[in-house]
Amino acid sequence: MAPLAERMRPQTLDEYIGQRHLVGEGAVIQRMIAQKRISSFILWGPPGVGKTTLANIIAKTLEVPFYTLSAVTSGVKDVREVIERARTNSGLFSKGTPILFIDEIHRFSKSQQDSLLGAVEKGIVTLIGATTENPSFEVIRPLLSRCQVYVLKSLDKDDLLALLDRALTHDRELKKKHITLKETGALLRLSGGDARKLLNILELVVEAASTKQNIATNTDSDSPSPSDNNTTDTESEEELVITDELVNESVLQNPLAYDKDGEMHYDVISAFIKSIRGSDPDAAIYYLARMIAAGEDPLFIARRLVISASEDIGLANPNALLLANACFDAVSKIGMPEGRIPLAEATVYLATSPKSNSSYLAIDSALAYVRQTGNLQVPLPLRNAPTSLMKELGYHDGYLYAHDYPDHFVNMQFLPDEAKDARFWHPQPHTPSEAKMLDRMLKCWGKRFEE
Repeated sequence: MAPLAERMRPQTLDEYIGQRHLVGEGAVIQRMIAQKRISSFILWGPPGVGKTTLANIIAKTLEVPFYTLSAVTSGVKDVREVIERARTNSGLFSKGTPILFIDEIHRFSKSQQDSLLGAVEKGIVTLIGATTENPSFEVIRPLLSRCQVYVLKSLDKDDLLALLDRALTHDRELKKKHITLKETGALLRLSGGDARKLLNILELVVEAASTKQNIATNTDSDSPSPSDNNTTDTESEEELVITDELVNESVLQNPLAYDKDGEMHYDVISAFIKSIRGSDPDAAIYYLARMIAAGEDPLFIARRLVISASEDIGLANPNALLLANACFDAVSKIGMPEGRIPLAEATVYLATSPKSNSSYLAIDSALAYVRQTGNLQVPLPLRNAPTSLMKELGYHDGYLYAHDYPDHFVNMQFLPDEAKDARFWHPQPHTPSEAKMLDRMLKCWGKRFEE
């Protein structure tokens, strides 16, 4: 029998749970399906949020040929064979262009991605890619320019509860169990917004509870009473009550049964980054070893080190970003197993460095401000004036060249008028390097930088 997650895979858009920003009424993918005009796109999001399911639903709804490849097991030859098959068969179908779905497209090499370009550009296939990694880093620019990128989100609490309800009321096997969800906190927490993980855990818990229930029933009834002969199996079956305690107990007894790949790929990388952020080099090296031993992509780890160097160490030690970049470059050149050495060096360096997230907070604050205020006018003195008309309009008038003034600083307004008093970067003076930066800013701008 197929696993619960597979049995519950939605077959239509009406059954699809989550991602309303993409498939809800009037949303972009819903419109494409309604108009029966699908352009190539890449679905970027965490595992278990419906990327593969959505591709299947689109192909089934449009009734077009559907080809699927996994980037883990397919090579250039496989890609070319599928494209040739699509080219040959496309004339047999008048309803639309065949869809080529590539799971984990971020694992395709440059040559594999290159082999897709012509078919996508000529409309031989409509490409739908799925990735858990940022396509900007993982997909070559020519292919990325031919595809839209749609971001899928982790399922929220309401989505997960709807999924549980649908499983209990629609799955034939679960309906036989008379299941009552007394508590859902542990199920939701352990799933982490992943539909597949949620259903796998539910199935694991139900199997464990049913086994325990059967053992208890057999132990308690040494000999059947006369009335037992008149009782059907359905009537005699006890209610199965699922609690947080039962969920935690079942998962603890079989921790990898529901999430072997996901646990390693996501939970361990999360622990790795948090150990670096928490300045614990021993824990960080331990989780690094876990990932290396499991065969994790070393460049995936190296990319996370580059991100951590900016996000968590930042201006407290700007050399961290240089070292993390050097680590990425070294691992790219030498590969494994030697790549474990620069990975370890960068890991220990980042974990033992002073920490600051002031730059990370600054850009997020500025982005939120921009989204709220829109495109404010750039002050005229800061605009270039390459034409006589621009000069007549006052472009560049009043600009003061900082290097012409003492200490290479001049007090003038750089922000738009409406934002002239805004503050985005807040230095963290507990680190010596940012304390020096703050001291200079106070000398330059005075009260503006007083917290």
